[in-house]
Parts: sequence; C-alpha cells; structure tokens
Amino acid sequence: MADGSGTAALTAALGDWRRNIGALLFAVAVLALAAVIGTRVAYYTAVLLLFATWMAWFVFACIEWIRHAEF
Repeated sequence: MADGSGTAALTAALGDWRRNIGALLFAVAVLALAAVIGTRVAYYTAVLLLFATWMAWFVFACIEWIRHAEF
C-alpha cells in the first residue's frame, strides 16, 4: 500500500464535480419549491428529499473512494 493512497483516493472521489453540482442544484431546487409552497408538509418533504440526496451522494462518494484506494 502506498503512503497517502487514502488521501489521494478521497480527493479523487470528492472531485466528481458533476455529482457535487447535481446534488447541490437538486437541494436548492427542493428548498426553493418548499419555500414557494410554504407549508409544514412541504418543508418536511423537502428535508426528507435532502436527506435522501445526501445519503445517495455519500454512498456514491464512498464507492468511488473504495474504487480509487489501494488497500
């Protein structure tokens, strides 16, 4: 195992700008829609969608990190 391979793999995994920008744009759109609707149910739904988006982003980033790492 090479020194710093974990850090290099993490940098590579977090460097996917399409995944990062896509998750960010989706989060902004969901929050904007909830603000337009303005009900408690809309905000609750937005938070659930944001959590699911964050979890998907996290899982995909972990998969990429493992793929790039030299274990």
